[in-house]
Amino acid sequence: MLPLFARRAFAIFSAILLTACNTVVMNPSGDIASQQSHLIWVATLLMLLIIVPVIFLTVLFAWRYRQNNTSAKYEPDWDHSTQLELVIWGAPLLIIIALGLITWISTHTLDPYRKLSRLDENRPLPVDAKVLNVEVVALDWKWLFIYPDLGIATVNELAAPVDVPVRFKITASNVMNSFFIPALAGQIYAMPGMQTTLNAVINKPGEFDGFSANYSGAGFSDMRFKFHGMSAQNFDSWVQAAKTKAQILDRTTYLKLEKPSEREPVRHYASVDADLYHAILNRCVSAGEVCMDKMMMSDVRANAKAYAASDAKMDFSNLFTQRLEQDNVARAARAERLSAYLDADICKASPLIIGNK
Repeated sequence: MLPLFARRAFAIFSAILLTACNTVVMNPSGDIASQQSHLIWVATLLMLLIIVPVIFLTVLFAWRYRQNNTSAKYEPDWDHSTQLELVIWGAPLLIIIALGLITWISTHTLDPYRKLSRLDENRPLPVDAKVLNVEVVALDWKWLFIYPDLGIATVNELAAPVDVPVRFKITASNVMNSFFIPALAGQIYAMPGMQTTLNAVINKPGEFDGFSANYSGAGFSDMRFKFHGMSAQNFDSWVQAAKTKAQILDRTTYLKLEKPSEREPVRHYASVDADLYHAILNRCVSAGEVCMDKMMMSDVRANAKAYAASDAKMDFSNLFTQRLEQDNVARAARAERLSAYLDADICKASPLIIGNK
């Protein structure tokens, strides 16, 4: 057991260390992340409405009904109170209903695939606002960012102008990762052969941290990048500086970049193969590989032909069955007519036969 002064010193030292913690998640610079932090605060406060009274009453009851407190009322036969039951069950039920309603609304409002409707809580999104498209590829163990509208690409560095909507299209080259910029928005997975989408906006200029929040192997700890929120003028200058670089990102360059490596330096590419992201997403960067979308389309067409052939066979079988049924009906009708005709002839012939006898 540590002495009292040691425990107090440890508590003070821990508090000093916590003062250096970065609270970017609770005080972000992007509107989506800001709404998410607000949701965390509201949910926490609602839960504390139950947690704090429970803790307080636990301590109070333990103190009031301690063994040496002879003044406390002793009621061993007491077992029910309607008022107490209403409080015990009613308050948590109301809080659960409130949490469920808030969660339902926030789930739809903060859907990462949903287009932005505002720049921040005070400014709606202008009708003529232009979206900045960024294609994100999680590599081992680095990040590739392609700006298809600008014709440039970067490694381990991302930039966007302030108050401009950004639409991220995210995939991975090999294993699943998680794209996360706490100051901008919540994390979203990057998976090979699949594409996820994130819509966000940065409202304050600055340099922010981005990283993978999903363990993906040996170089995971250094799979980090810097996200720069810039003014429109500074962003244009950044783009022009990238276009002055001699490096070009084509398929051959990408295949070299795709190989696992750690602590990759920041790189800028002056131009990018226009179909590179499509090839990465559909896993057909190397020569001779069939793209997944073409493979799936050929499968769909083959299945459609097979279904059409089976339907045609089924229609022929149905037609044969219908024709056979029609023939059976016709035969039955002819048999009935023949039977009626024979019965009539027998009736006519019967008197003659009887008379002759």
